[in-house]
Amino acid sequence: MADTILVPLELPDPEPLSPVLIEDLASLSVVILGHYDLPEQTPASSAREQFGEDAQATLDEIADAFTEAGASVRTRLVFGKDRAAAIQQVAAEEDCAAELDPAPTEGIGRILVPLPDVAEFDRLPTFVRILNEDSTQQITLFHVVEGDERREQGEAIVTETRERLIEDGFDADSVDTLVVEGDEHDEEILRVAAEYDAVVMYEPESRLGDRLFGTLADRIANDTDDPVVLVNRDY
Repeated sequence: MADTILVPLELPDPEPLSPVLIEDLASLSVVILGHYDLPEQTPASSAREQFGEDAQATLDEIADAFTEAGASVRTRLVFGKDRAAAIQQVAAEEDCAAELDPAPTEGIGRILVPLPDVAEFDRLPTFVRILNEDSTQQITLFHVVEGDERREQGEAIVTETRERLIEDGFDADSVDTLVVEGDEHDEEILRVAAEYDAVVMYEPESRLGDRLFGTLADRIANDTDDPVVLVNRDY
């Protein structure tokens, strides 16, 4: 059974999905979540009655593009005020292994893979591989050393992960590593991600600032135009 990825879109006017991403995700089971943001005083039942038919038609049109590419697709339509809560709930209900934060792209030549402070592997190869198309020339395993962590620990994390990717069939010449030291973890990732075409990373822990400034994945997608695949650690 194929892994399932959640593709959340904002309605009523979602940003167009890149044909490159649709083609790359076609080997997975895809759940398209349409989140229709509501004003504070608008009941979800009233909005669904008024806008539900058009919203579902929009989702069906996007789903058709995935179906034509060979993907297995389901759609979910949610009317509400809390996008993050809707994503979390649908991801759990649909047993999603990852989430796509989409951004426009015409090709993926370089993929950045930020790694947490503990070397994790699990589903990582699956979701790096789906973006690793013929044009991909470089996959960089990246770690930010911060706090009391020693650089040697960071080097061990990226080296171990590289070895496991190669064991899993990745071309050794296309996988390199990068370790930097800095006190601003997210800012370092944003800085380096600007040089790449896509990012695959484990889902970071929620932070208080996410509601004000957006999640790290949102910031990467918005600031760099890199699509981001967030892999669920608990899958």
